[in-house]
Amino acid sequence: MLDMHSHILWGVDDGSKSLEETMGLLEIAKKEGISKIIATSHSKHPQYDVKYDVVSEQIELLKQKLDEHNIDIIVYTGHEVRLVENIVDLLKTNQIHTLANSQYLLLELPSSHVPKYTKNIVDALIAEGITPIIAHPERNKGIAEKPERLERLVRAGAVAQITAGSLAGHFGKQVEKLSLDLVKANLVHTYGSDVHNLTTRPFLFDEGLSYLEKQKLNNTVDLFLENNERIVENQPFILLEPEEIKKKKWWQII
Repeated sequence: MLDMHSHILWGVDDGSKSLEETMGLLEIAKKEGISKIIATSHSKHPQYDVKYDVVSEQIELLKQKLDEHNIDIIVYTGHEVRLVENIVDLLKTNQIHTLANSQYLLLELPSSHVPKYTKNIVDALIAEGITPIIAHPERNKGIAEKPERLERLVRAGAVAQITAGSLAGHFGKQVEKLSLDLVKANLVHTYGSDVHNLTTRPFLFDEGLSYLEKQKLNNTVDLFLENNERIVENQPFILLEPEEIKKKKWWQII
C-alpha cells in the first residue's frame, strides 16, 4: 500500500525531529502494510518552507539508510504546498515538488477558510496539466461550514485526500462525521496518514481503513488504495460523480 501524505523528513517542519525518529516511523509503516510512502514536507506554509533541494537530498540519504537497515519500503519526493497565488510559477521554476514527480500536487488550504481565489488556482494548475489534490478538507473550517465549497473545487477538476486519523476519530467526532459525509458524497478520492510523529500524530493507516470497512464502504477502500497507486504510476484517478451535499454548521466547535 502507498501512503501519499507524510511528514517523515527530519528537522525541516513540524514532522519528524531526527533521522532516528524517521527510521522508527518507517518501521511502523511497514507493520501497517505500507510499502511505499511519499514525503510531503510543508512548502510555502506560514511557518515552514522546506526547499526543493532539501527534499531531494534527504530522500536520497533516506534511501541509503533504508537499504542499510534492510527496511523494504520505497520513498518518494513530494511537498504539501500551501495555497499561494504564484504556485504555477513555483512549479515552472522547480521550487516545489509534485507527488513522486507525477501530475499530482498536494495542495493545502488555510485551516480557517477557503480563499476566494482557490478555484482560480485550481483552474491555473489544471491548465498546466497538474491535478491539485486538496489535503485534508475535513479539517478546514470553511468546508465544515459549507461542504459544497469542496464540491465546487471537485467539479472544477480538483480531487481530495482524506486523513486516516480523521476517520479513526483522532481529531474528534465532528471531524470524523464530516469525513464520512464527504466520502459518501464522492468528494474524496485518495487517502493518506499525514503522519508527523510516533505519539500525537501517528499513522493510524489501518484504523482509518477499518472504520470505512465497518461502515460497509469496502469499495471505497479499494478505490482509495487504487488511486494512491495511480499517483506514483502517474495515471488518471478513478472518479465518481460528486453528489449534492447539504450545508453543515459544525465549524464553530471543531
